[in-house]
Amino acid sequence: MITLSETAAKEIKSIISDQGLAGNETRLRVGVKGGGCSGFTYMLDLTEEPKGEMDEEIEAHGIKILCDMKSFLYLSGVEIDFKDEVMGRGFVFKNPNATSTCGCGSSFQA
Repeated sequence: MITLSETAAKEIKSIISDQGLAGNETRLRVGVKGGGCSGFTYMLDLTEEPKGEMDEEIEAHGIKILCDMKSFLYLSGVEIDFKDEVMGRGFVFKNPNATSTCGCGSSFQA
């Protein structure tokens, strides 16, 4: 299961609105790819593509989340939050599967 905080959901809804996307058809695609300083990098993307055959679909706070099966192996149990602080703003991943993370938090090792 991938969870989304209320703060992250509000930010995603704001981005969808700002970009003029169809809110009821737009999904958040979450995934991982090889790279980054720790091995894997998190990916977030807004898409209007429907759920694919190899996707898990989850809904949280009115946001439909898509995750491909390979990425889901690394992201099961992840909580996605949004921080807006003096040191910066952005999405934050709390990943119980990560054995180590880089200093910036955008990549991890499983």
